[in-house]
Amino acid sequence: MGRPGFVLEVDERTPALLVNEGEAARLERFPLGTRVIYPPDSLPGIRDVGGAIRQALLHPHGEDPLPALLRPGMRLTIVFDDISLPLPQMRAPDMRQRIIEQVLEMAAAAGVDDVELLAANALHRRMTAAELKRTVGDRVFRSFFPGHLNNHDAEDRANLTEVGTTRHGEVVEINRRAAESDLIVYVNITLTGMSGGAKSVAVGLASYRSLRHHHNVHTLRHSRSFNDPPQSAMHHSYDRMAAVLAGHVRVFTVESTVNGDSYPPQVGFMNKREWEWSPADQASYLAFRKLNAMAPAKMRRQMWQRSHAPYGITGVHAGAPAEVHPHTLANVHRQQLTEIDGQSDIGVWGLPFICPYNVNSIMNPILVMSLGLGYFFNLYRNKPIVRQGGVGIFYHPMPEEFHPVHHPSYIDFYESVLSRTKDPALIEEKYEEQFATDPWYTHLYRTSHAYHGVHPLYMWYWGAHALQHLGDVIFVGAERGTASRLGFRTASTLGDALEMARETVGSSPSITYHHSPPLALADVR
Repeated sequence: MGRPGFVLEVDERTPALLVNEGEAARLERFPLGTRVIYPPDSLPGIRDVGGAIRQALLHPHGEDPLPALLRPGMRLTIVFDDISLPLPQMRAPDMRQRIIEQVLEMAAAAGVDDVELLAANALHRRMTAAELKRTVGDRVFRSFFPGHLNNHDAEDRANLTEVGTTRHGEVVEINRRAAESDLIVYVNITLTGMSGGAKSVAVGLASYRSLRHHHNVHTLRHSRSFNDPPQSAMHHSYDRMAAVLAGHVRVFTVESTVNGDSYPPQVGFMNKREWEWSPADQASYLAFRKLNAMAPAKMRRQMWQRSHAPYGITGVHAGAPAEVHPHTLANVHRQQLTEIDGQSDIGVWGLPFICPYNVNSIMNPILVMSLGLGYFFNLYRNKPIVRQGGVGIFYHPMPEEFHPVHHPSYIDFYESVLSRTKDPALIEEKYEEQFATDPWYTHLYRTSHAYHGVHPLYMWYWGAHALQHLGDVIFVGAERGTASRLGFRTASTLGDALEMARETVGSSPSITYHHSPPLALADVR
């Protein structure tokens, strides 16, 4: 079976392989010789998580212990990642709750009474009260909400401040309360190589004026993999902004990492490699398929959204952001990094039910594009698993469904813009300002639970590198009209998709199936 936990080459003995397709999954037979990328075995979780948090706060990297930074009369702002991380959502208690509670206990012991808590949602939708409560826990929620526990508002001009400008002319504008604090404690859960570090404050608390400097077509096309920061133009911009911030406000970051236990026991077979399935796992898969076939789409979506991951915590590190993040990335790589030799003509990805922007919501077609061509395509270091001009095959039904409260500007972007052009550069030039400054979209972002008006354009840009790199994109099982609106071809089966791909890559293509989640980061040599 090859090297268990790393790379498998399909032969006559290989069982059918599980492929995610939105809220469903199927067992698929791949051609002989297909290379399959699996993540390493799931790492054991820390047994004493509370003790690990305390150890990190008292023995930080490149910084004084947290209690030494706390004093009466200071302004303390605790900032935490919003619901876009981790994915799927973490089983209670949330790691952010555990960390925040210990930080607050140390602050209270030091006599700090000016404390604000902020969700770092940038241009994401505001978290609901219930979502905030689940993240920070009942005790913190009751003590601070609503007066001192809120979402960041990237359009509240009175509560934003321009901290400075980078040497590249990038405006650094963040939340005023955070910028004027004596200390920011940022609580992060790093799921992939693109998260945490310089990104946390510079992005999570930023305004559109700042975000447009790195969330643009030029930067994203030249970022290569977002999960390979040294090669990412986007991360270079984050670093420059973080350097400006460091001269104005002190940041103490607390970063944690999780293992590969992405699915709860009732679908635990999805955490395993197929040849490891027990008879009980096989029965669970059959029951899962039957339930999915019977349940209406809305019910399937709700079941998945309420299915929380039993992650184990693999590390907690605190201190100066630049000193902490290398330790965090090392833990991510221990759990996800898989070395493979060379690129293939064809890459295959099965897309799951969730992405950073449909938590407790709907995976609309633009989010499917972003998940596949933005996130999953970029799960690599060094170079993509597919050669330049190769073919990307993705599995997702891609229904023409949108959440009207969460994604109002997505609907207009899909209907009015993508019907005219799919070119990211042209979209940016002709439509970005309109969507970014539209008063109605801004109103819904600030007062309801809508993503910022410009967000669907950014999700389209997110796939710009893959669109430039790939010679063809084919979706298996997608609604034909929806995929066509996005500029993609569709196939009913993998066999049909491979036949279509031969028009681009020839009659005997090499194939790599990137098997995830659990997430695997392909280290392509």
